[in-house]
Amino acid sequence: MKIHPRIFIPIVSAILCAMLLIAVLWWQLATSTALLLKQNKSSTLVGNILQNTFPSPPDIDPAHFPENAYDESLLQLRRGDLLALNGELAQAQQEYEQSIRNGGGLPALRKLAQIQLQRRDMRGAKETLRQLKNAGARSEDLLLLESIILLRSGELVQARSLLQHAPDSPQKYYGLSLLAILEGDHQKAKEHLEYVRSGWEPILRSFAITILAAYGEYDLFPTSPNIHLITLLARSLAQVQECELALPLLVQVTQEQDDYRDAWIVQGYCEFTTERFNQSLHSFERAYTLDPEKPEIQYFLGRSYAALGNHSTALTFLQYALKNGFEPQGEVRKFIIQEAIATDNATIAIDQYDALLSLPSATIAVFREMIHLAIASDNQELALLKAIDATHRFPEDPQAFLLLGEIALQTNNPDQARTALSQALSLDPNLSVAKDLLKKL
Repeated sequence: MKIHPRIFIPIVSAILCAMLLIAVLWWQLATSTALLLKQNKSSTLVGNILQNTFPSPPDIDPAHFPENAYDESLLQLRRGDLLALNGELAQAQQEYEQSIRNGGGLPALRKLAQIQLQRRDMRGAKETLRQLKNAGARSEDLLLLESIILLRSGELVQARSLLQHAPDSPQKYYGLSLLAILEGDHQKAKEHLEYVRSGWEPILRSFAITILAAYGEYDLFPTSPNIHLITLLARSLAQVQECELALPLLVQVTQEQDDYRDAWIVQGYCEFTTERFNQSLHSFERAYTLDPEKPEIQYFLGRSYAALGNHSTALTFLQYALKNGFEPQGEVRKFIIQEAIATDNATIAIDQYDALLSLPSATIAVFREMIHLAIASDNQELALLKAIDATHRFPEDPQAFLLLGEIALQTNNPDQARTALSQALSLDPNLSVAKDLLKKL
């Protein structure tokens, strides 16, 4: 039977519109995710005890954020996420606060609450909770945030009362599972986590799976002491960003068994990520006496020394970590560069930049940083050579030729600058910076 065009044309149009909408939404999701996730998922920072827990931040070249692709509040959210991944919590909090002021709404408020909890700013977290309530956040999310504030503040009785009187939800039972872990009621904790695992909240579902895996791992060794279970649970709490709850458990373990290396590692990590740098230094020093060759311990010792301003010692331990096989190499090399610059060791920093540029993940941002260091070190020849290398590495990227044009101008090579800037404009006719520089020639 032939279908009349007046019937099938609107249907086909509707289908095409739906497909286009799905494609646009998928592209937006993929773009956002690419800003925050590294393609290489094989990195491990502290071996089996923290396997795949703390990914290194992605290499994002700020010059490649498309103009007008995001409003300012979303850009600030993205910058905050990258800073948080890099452990720069104070700067991340500033970005989230700016995003809120620019209309970031509920997403920005949630991010701010998370970072305030990590920084142990309970007063700030309570104020953000109030703002979330006023902004219309889901009651289940408000319940979880309020209960976690109470748990982290040690107010277990109030947390239990709040959670028990709330309607059933994954958030309620996740909060109850954390409470049960703190109280040592592991059977009840597992029951609550099973409820969460079968629930509708995807993030909490993954958190429940992570914590249940700790119980599953312990069950493989039925004769293991209880402190092994506590250490595994503390590790899983660290993996789900609950270091504040993990620390009291770890203190129990290290007080009972002072030579438990893995417990010291997780304790040091949690202290480091919650900005307790003196304590993290002590924990990693203790772990180092137990296993001086482990690169992850050396790495976090270096990071702890750096946070406390002892840059020369930090540089030494970071170099040890690299030599002993720390992965991902790119991460430790970046911090070696940072500490080398802080100690006026430009040669070490340039060598590390060279190593970073040899990686497939190298970006124009890395070229730019190395070039600026070379210029600051009065090595204009190296700066120009690396700028030329950038155009060979990224022959279709206008930012590479813009970089070469800028460096050629700074090193008094006007003809080369003109050629590079013209090429940048041929690749991107709207590159206003290149236009302005050409006018100066």
